[in-house]
Amino acid sequence: MKLLAIETATEACSAAVLLEGEVLFRHQIAPRQHTALILSMVDQLLQDTGLQLKDFDALAYGRGPGAFTGVRIATGVIQGLAYGVDLPVIPVSTLAALAQSAASTASNIISAIDARMGEIYWCRYVTSGTGLVTALVDEQVSSPDQILIDENKSYFGVGTGWETYQSELATVMGKQLLGSDGNRYPDARDILSLAEYEYQKGNTVSAQDALPVYIRNKVTG
Repeated sequence: MKLLAIETATEACSAAVLLEGEVLFRHQIAPRQHTALILSMVDQLLQDTGLQLKDFDALAYGRGPGAFTGVRIATGVIQGLAYGVDLPVIPVSTLAALAQSAASTASNIISAIDARMGEIYWCRYVTSGTGLVTALVDEQVSSPDQILIDENKSYFGVGTGWETYQSELATVMGKQLLGSDGNRYPDARDILSLAEYEYQKGNTVSAQDALPVYIRNKVTG
């Protein structure tokens, strides 16, 4: 299988290729430089693999939530790439990608991205027997003290929300917090893992239906 994924919803910008089980990637923390970087990353990966876009089975992208500008960039770029070669597209949640990065750390994970304005984008996940994460609730935006947890479970937190609102979230979680990594960002490699599974299930969309997911309508950058 050949998949290409991009992710630009946060301060991190990344692109990755799955080529018959092998993953190649480019990743850079570069706030407000995603427009200049992402297509260059894709070009570099194509050169490294010797492939053209038309050689791929599908394209995947981080569809949000995250920074409005970053989510728009990923959506616009993937639409343009997919239109040009008539490939199906796989939208993947940025919160799910974050959780997937911690799937080997804990069974129960809470992803949280700093949404500015005193709020976080968040969702709870569980790691299945396949090693992939599954959402247990709808993706939400709220103040950190409004997250809802199962009092019978312990959780690992991942994402910038855990850095910005460390004390607020620790207060809510109490002893149910196993630990957290607030310096981790959604990554195209984790987009690939989830996208491969969705592709195998036939969950793809056309380029025109590859849309962003904002959750909140007020622009925060």
